[in-house]
Amino acid sequence: MSEITHTLTIHGMTCGGCSGRVARVLEATEGVVKADISHETNSGVVVTTSALSTDDVVSIVASTGFEVKA
Repeated sequence: MSEITHTLTIHGMTCGGCSGRVARVLEATEGVVKADISHETNSGVVVTTSALSTDDVVSIVASTGFEVKA
């Protein structure tokens, strides 16, 4: 399966704990290869297998309580 890189804008994160929580939730999801989340830049880069769409990734991040768009 090929890998897809999703670039996200995430608003509402105020500290490393916030970005760490988003990264942990993503990395615990089957199909997520790597999640690099930064509260400092309000951004995230998520690498997934092709089994996960951008909408799937956005929904996962939104479930953590933050506003997100791709």
